[in-house]
Amino acid sequence: MKVITGSDLRTGDVIWWTGEGWSRHVNDAVDAGEHAEAIIARENAKQIVTDTQVIEATQTPEGVRPAHIKDRIRALGPTVRLDLSLKPADPAAGNWVI
Repeated sequence: MKVITGSDLRTGDVIWWTGEGWSRHVNDAVDAGEHAEAIIARENAKQIVTDTQVIEATQTPEGVRPAHIKDRIRALGPTVRLDLSLKPADPAAGNWVI
């Protein structure tokens, strides 16, 4: 699947296209498919997101998993202190990145 990610211009947070808007949670991301570039152009024009890109991902039983480790790190949040990540209560969250 192809998902769209970017950075929120107000907060700097990594965000994911949900089909209707943006979410901080990668599991909310939807397959943008062949419409990805048009979605990016439309959303960039609104000036609420920057650094938009289409990335490869797979749908797993646990949710959406970006194909590249860089994007998995972006999806999880800080890896230096997992208590600051998007999954602070999950002791195995760091394993998801690798």
